[in-house]
Amino acid sequence: MSATETPALSRRHRLFAAGFRAIAASRADLWLGPVARGRGLILTFHHVRPEPPAAYAPNGLLAITPDFLDRTVTLVRKRGFEIIALDAVPERLARGGRPFAVLTFDDGYRDNAEHAAPVLRRHDAPWTLFVTSAFASGHGRLWWLELERAIGRLDRVRVPDGDLDLPARDALDKTAAFAAVYRHLRAGPEARLLAVIAGLCAEAGLVPGRLAADLCLSWSELRDLGRDPRVTFGAHTISHPMLAKHDAAVARREIEAGRARIAAELGRPVTHLSYPVGDPTSAGRREFALARDLGFATAVTTRPGHLFGGHAAHLHALPRVSVNGHHQTEAALSALLSGVPFLAWNRGRRLNVD
Repeated sequence: MSATETPALSRRHRLFAAGFRAIAASRADLWLGPVARGRGLILTFHHVRPEPPAAYAPNGLLAITPDFLDRTVTLVRKRGFEIIALDAVPERLARGGRPFAVLTFDDGYRDNAEHAAPVLRRHDAPWTLFVTSAFASGHGRLWWLELERAIGRLDRVRVPDGDLDLPARDALDKTAAFAAVYRHLRAGPEARLLAVIAGLCAEAGLVPGRLAADLCLSWSELRDLGRDPRVTFGAHTISHPMLAKHDAAVARREIEAGRARIAAELGRPVTHLSYPVGDPTSAGRREFALARDLGFATAVTTRPGHLFGGHAAHLHALPRVSVNGHHQTEAALSALLSGVPFLAWNRGRRLNVD
């Protein structure tokens, strides 16, 4: 077991890795791929940075190296996918043709400009950066990273109203504590999640809301990045809330005002949306309808899967394929590009939009 994983996470990722290896060894990615693969897919990335993960890195799944990004783009094209801009997806879904791939990056991290952009320029690959407007303004709560850093400083983690009192002496303890607190807080209201993490930050001597200025691109930096014609900017709300946990007025304001701020700051239309967190507990039919009614051309989730012709009627509930920092191997990537893992994961729901 890696010191960076809890026993449960270790088993889960070992199972994933074993599945990817089995697909590669049986060549199922090649012989099942024509059946499993859709018309295209949208890949999801977050951080791109060269440094290896620390012993305690519970958000390590969100980070890949520039070298793996380079290998990803190379393999995507080798497997016959055309890398296209997100703008082209509705038309390509409607008419079919050569398989396509779209590259998307969530949140607006500075490392995307520093380490991802040079790789993508070298490959002449278009890509989309989904911007959270509060992060670009230097504030907002990157709460999953605040939780990681707070636990990194603490020797014990207590959440009294959750009956959690956990040791955090070493990397293994800290990772287990992170997983337990994260799971507990995600199950409840977002206001409580933010308040509990703010309390843990205070106990650890950290100020919540400070990470965005350090880690995310400013408006000036985004304007500089936008000089590259390969870059499309999309909306990722004002403050990165789990929209489904809020009432309709809040959800609409987050989506609409987030888009308006990006358009005003960057001087270009914003026609694509990424739902924060993006799983079924964070974005569902109400959010899909909001995105459609607000005039977005597409909106993407984090529900896993390829894109099929039927998605032309569900452009505001598009699944994506996450490139996971724990599985930076050709076997894993080949399996994901084939679509084979999603035959089981989605239990026959090819569209995965319900």
